Amino acid sequence: MKILIDNGHGENTPGKRSPDGRLREYLYTREIAENVVAELRRRGYNAERIVRENIDVSLATRVRRVNDVCKELGSANVLLVSIHNDAAGDGSSWMQAGGWSCYTTPGRTMSDRLAECLYDSASMHLQEYAKIQTAGKERGLYSLKQTPLRIDLTDGDRDKEENFFILKNTACAAVLTENLFQDNRSDVEFLLSPVGRNAIVDLHVDGIIKYISTL
Repeated sequence: MKILIDNGHGENTPGKRSPDGRLREYLYTREIAENVVAELRRRGYNAERIVRENIDVSLATRVRRVNDVCKELGSANVLLVSIHNDAAGDGSSWMQAGGWSCYTTPGRTMSDRLAECLYDSASMHLQEYAKIQTAGKERGLYSLKQTPLRIDLTDGDRDKEENFFILKNTACAAVLTENLFQDNRSDVEFLLSPVGRNAIVDLHVDGIIKYISTL
């Protein structure tokens, strides 16, 4: 199994940062992606990043890079995880949304199983974050409707579904993760902490391995 890791956006993408500028999505997701790949390789898995440039790489180019690997190895032997940070506003002010989510395309696909494995892993590795979010509601940092794992059960599983270009047009199992909110003050503090960074890396690594073990 070839594991492909994508990291969101680029240093030239407008916005995509926390209101205080401490978290920049392109930089944070590249760090997480690099650590996910390193840990997977350490455990003996074949993993690589598909975007090593710091500038933004078009979605069409990202899709082509993934599908080139699918043509070489067979789509059933490839998976893609695209790593992002979520946002509720335009980046100019702090918001009250928070939580982790995973997206697939609409309908039943192998991507659903990959997403479920990542949700299982996130529920384990984000237990400390869940406590932080609960406490944050009392301080007005989150609206009361927020949950640590953002889910959509309308089709019987937890993943959210959208026709994101990189998911719709790649030939292999593919998901996109939104790793907390870059415009929530409490989420940013967790993401930038050593505990938070490790949790985000570990949930991806363990979720991917769990998925591969079910094949």
